[in-house]
Amino acid sequence: MAIFFNAGTVGFDTVPDMKLDGKVAVVTGATKGIGRGVARELAQHGAHVYGTGRSAPERQQLDERTTLLRCDHSVDAEVDAVFEAVLKDHGGIDILVNAVWGGYDRMMEDGQFTWPHPFWEQPLWRWDAMFSAGVRAHYRASQLAARGMVAKQAGLIVNISHWAAQKHIGNVAYGVSKAATDKMTADMATELKRDGVVAVSLYPGMVRTEKVMEAAQWLDLSNSESPEFIGRAVVALAADPDAIRHSGKTLVVAALAQEYGFIDVDGKSPRPLTLADV
Repeated sequence: MAIFFNAGTVGFDTVPDMKLDGKVAVVTGATKGIGRGVARELAQHGAHVYGTGRSAPERQQLDERTTLLRCDHSVDAEVDAVFEAVLKDHGGIDILVNAVWGGYDRMMEDGQFTWPHPFWEQPLWRWDAMFSAGVRAHYRASQLAARGMVAKQAGLIVNISHWAAQKHIGNVAYGVSKAATDKMTADMATELKRDGVVAVSLYPGMVRTEKVMEAAQWLDLSNSESPEFIGRAVVALAADPDAIRHSGKTLVVAALAQEYGFIDVDGKSPRPLTLADV
């Protein structure tokens, strides 16, 4: 039984059978934000976790279960080297979480906040970054992980996505790239299903990442989620022997919390968002 103790609150929540002992996980984009929260939760529940990031050292052992590897996911040779290192250490991968994403850099250009600009005023590099360091990065990492998963007829691939796939939020490039992520996930699931490998898109709500907290005074965080909350959703899916029922779907983190019975680190239960809410 895994115990999710909530720092700063009275009491705790318990969820049975959430142990991931012996499982090997790769979390891309794990040096900050959602990726880091997911990596922490997977390691806390017994998995050996390899986290990647451009700002990571060449190889850093954070603790007995967590290793950081430097990787620019727009460079194929660096991506291949990461997976070769994991396979050399453990021989296989059980869980892949694609949290890396491009296009968030340089939201300010020449003193202007360009993120919400109409598509004809958007810098073209933003489109390229979201696909090369986002959608394509998820695709390549999934290719490398899926081969071993198919061979052993088990595994979980999670692509972090967003409601922008279904509704205009932010800008055109963001929405198109997230829609591509969801379609990619659904098609991967179709091809993986006969081999027992699960692929899902995961929708967080408002997540208290480092960037979000920098703007906290201007935001309504009353229904927000910690990065670790997203990690708990991944843990629940990875530990679920019947997770194949979710394969190919877009899943809302807070809705999974209700299904599996876990809560956030602050003791709260964020309300699941719907398309009408976002």
